[in-house]
Amino acid sequence: MLLCAIATRARLLGRGKTLLPYPHCKGIAVNMSSSCAAGKRLRVLVDMDGVLADFEGGFLKEYRARYPDEPFVPLGDRRGFWVSTQYEQLRKDLFEKAVSIWESKGFFMDLEPLPGGVEAVKEMARMVDTDVFICTSPIKHYKHCPYEKYAWVEKHLGPDFLDQVILTRDKTLIAGDLLIDDKPDIRGVEPRPAWEHVLFTACHNKHLSVAPSQRRLLSWSDDWRAVLDSKRQ
Repeated sequence: MLLCAIATRARLLGRGKTLLPYPHCKGIAVNMSSSCAAGKRLRVLVDMDGVLADFEGGFLKEYRARYPDEPFVPLGDRRGFWVSTQYEQLRKDLFEKAVSIWESKGFFMDLEPLPGGVEAVKEMARMVDTDVFICTSPIKHYKHCPYEKYAWVEKHLGPDFLDQVILTRDKTLIAGDLLIDDKPDIRGVEPRPAWEHVLFTACHNKHLSVAPSQRRLLSWSDDWRAVLDSKRQ
């Protein structure tokens, strides 16, 4: 149990080796380190909300059901990563009403999968020399969200994938070769993350130009396999 706990902590930190001073953990540290630089393995980090789970569609459905008489933003008019910010621009009090949707019990668990995402991740996981992790940021209102994210993964990807879940508020700290994420600007304490950001197209970012350091994946129907293959070269 102790070794499992240490290994889990090292994985959550996204480090190549554990920070704990246990000499018998050297094997764990070596096995968890990324070896893509040697051309052997690829570590792919896949965001959850907006990449695998339909956050935007789920939000709009629940918002309109709870507040049928309030103004709303159609998905085609979404701009900016933060939904609550755009709703606040419609009317100040709509900020809290928007936030109340994803703070509610069942919101994250009940999100529908985006087309092709679950199948793509399962295929990635079967690829030789490829490690796939779900790298997702829980909201600060933690009463329901962390549990429901794990429950969503178990439901759609299977119980074995629970070991591949990384919950973090700062993705720049996580070591990887690719991060597939719909957030255009991912910032944190690490100014130069180890991963290359592949911007996954969503209603709120489709109008943006990708940064020089980014690539765009239009959907899971796009050639995501070519993105992985290019990173191995």
